[in-house]
Amino acid sequence: MQKTSNVTAPKAKKIPKELTIHNDTRIDNYFWMNNREDPEVIAHLEAENAYLEAEMSHTKDFQEQLFLEMKGRIKEDDSSVPYKYNGYWYITRYEKGKDYPIYARKKESLDNPEEILFDCNVMAEGQSYFRMVGLSVSPDNTKIAFGVDYTGRRNYTIKVKNLVTGNLESDVIENTTGSSSWANDNQTLFYTKKDEETLRAFQIYKHQLGETEDDLIFQEADDTFGVAVYKSKSRKYIIIACYSTLTNEYHILNADTPDGKFKVFQPRIRGLEYSISHYDNHFYILTNKDKATNFKLMKTPENDTGIDHWEEVIAHRDDTLLEDIDIFKDYLVIGERHNGLNLIRVKRWDNSSDYYIDFADETYTAFTGTNVEFDTEVLRYGYNSLTTPSSVIEFNMKTKRQTVLKEQEVLGGQFDKDNYQSERIWATAEDGTKIPMSVVYKKGMELNGENPLLQYAYGSYGSTVDPYFSTIRLSLLDRGFIYVICHIRGGEYLGRPWYEDGKLLNKKNTFSDFIACSIHLIREKYTSSKHLYAMGGSAGGLLMGAIINDAPELYNGIISAVPFVDVMTTMLDDTIPLTTGEYDEWGNPNDKLYYEYMKSYSPYDNVEAKDYPNMLVTSGLHDSQVQYWEPTKWVAKLRELKTDKNKLYLKTNMDAGHGGASGRFEALKEDALEFAFLFDLEGITA
Repeated sequence: MQKTSNVTAPKAKKIPKELTIHNDTRIDNYFWMNNREDPEVIAHLEAENAYLEAEMSHTKDFQEQLFLEMKGRIKEDDSSVPYKYNGYWYITRYEKGKDYPIYARKKESLDNPEEILFDCNVMAEGQSYFRMVGLSVSPDNTKIAFGVDYTGRRNYTIKVKNLVTGNLESDVIENTTGSSSWANDNQTLFYTKKDEETLRAFQIYKHQLGETEDDLIFQEADDTFGVAVYKSKSRKYIIIACYSTLTNEYHILNADTPDGKFKVFQPRIRGLEYSISHYDNHFYILTNKDKATNFKLMKTPENDTGIDHWEEVIAHRDDTLLEDIDIFKDYLVIGERHNGLNLIRVKRWDNSSDYYIDFADETYTAFTGTNVEFDTEVLRYGYNSLTTPSSVIEFNMKTKRQTVLKEQEVLGGQFDKDNYQSERIWATAEDGTKIPMSVVYKKGMELNGENPLLQYAYGSYGSTVDPYFSTIRLSLLDRGFIYVICHIRGGEYLGRPWYEDGKLLNKKNTFSDFIACSIHLIREKYTSSKHLYAMGGSAGGLLMGAIINDAPELYNGIISAVPFVDVMTTMLDDTIPLTTGEYDEWGNPNDKLYYEYMKSYSPYDNVEAKDYPNMLVTSGLHDSQVQYWEPTKWVAKLRELKTDKNKLYLKTNMDAGHGGASGRFEALKEDALEFAFLFDLEGITA
């Protein structure tokens, strides 16, 4: 390990603040940091950045080498596989040396001239952050709505471009999610507005082009719910979705009558989850109705949408999770998950055929892709694995013939997928539950306990991290690292019960599962505690905070990205974005039962005087998901209490939010820093 600098770590001042609820008082010495307008806060963040810069200065050349290496594997002049929608082929492409995409289309034939919709490189000029979302073309193809964000706070301004003249219309709609849906009159846009303080998506508005006053169509009164609006694939309905962790409700309106009234599809019932897709004269409903934990598929006539009219199409199965559906004129495509693996099932509406697409690998990721055309026999799906680059595959559902439209190119001349090995192994948790892991490393590696290993997981919200290919990860594997994705409870890798068993009053299973995986990897000599590293971001950053409080001796280093670590203060503050909508995930600490349970694992509240691993913590000043002060306060408290001399760094991106830098190459610099941190701990210098 290289020498550190002589720069002294920043020491934050302490201003004790008493936080009392349920006759319990917590003392927060760093509560004063909860103010991004305070010059003293900004000065502290800049001091932390300067300390990191000085401490890691000896790796500067190596970081540049890693950055160029990662960039060198990326095809800079790349483009997406074109897809056809409403008479036009749509393409997203990148040009060499440029950070942002160019959106284009061609009318009817790919041989026709290209029409540039947006060059985001031009739009991002002079901006420290830029992101565009929600591209929505009007039914007559003459206008396109889009959302832009210049801060990283995920608060978008919607604008409209006239595709005939090439000019922007006068319409400017602020404080939105960025997405919008056109009614069939080509003049009316439906969009979602955010609360300016909490950023909760809570209102649906109707906007007439050229008008300055918009009509409020729907407002969500329950602050644990969010809302969205979109158009059905059949293009017949505008749909308002109301959603919370446990409950859904939809409202529908014929897209031909934008001035009509939305009709409730099925009123919300707490615990009833459902999603809807329209086909012919029916709606198809993916739902957990009648305790269908892994979901089942039902249908109902479009004019009788209440729950009493729902009929079963595909029954619930205890061992298979129904994840999503894609509807075509002659086919129903069902995305399933069985024993952790993705399955794609293709079924004709007339029941003349029903089969699964064959996948041969032991551990892989497969998913249906961009399928906007309705009257087609062709399904697009994506496929990759820990050793296989991403492919876009065109599959003829009638003939079963497959065509690889595109396989991700890995440039640089060094990559050969036969040089790497992937496998799936299982650890045993404290309660006897078997926990799966997806593992990748270079072939020929000896499992002698001396290999550096990076263990990654997320483990919340039912979000599953599938075993995916990464060109960036090759920089680790080629230097002798093993990489492991732990499919711990809190995700849905083994079905919906896997999620239920890792949230609310079962949340600690997520943390103990990860630790059980670490113990297994050490016992089986994949690595040792001297060479074991762990990484997680956001809710996965909470995971990092919990495991170093519970078992710090297992890890030599931790990377905790935009970590949700100040659980109690955040979940007790309903003015913070996302808080109220999170109660069904973590619990509501205004209830004493949940307060005591959450407090028992909250990373910030459980920092104590003991040795901690080497740590790199990252943050974004404008983060709306995890406020910057959570990691900042956490690092300050760790500095105050930890008894070791290990590294502790905080890197705050002063221009970005939850997702980090916006440009495709700028983000690689953040990856290069993280890898350099790990390599430095291992004494790897090139």
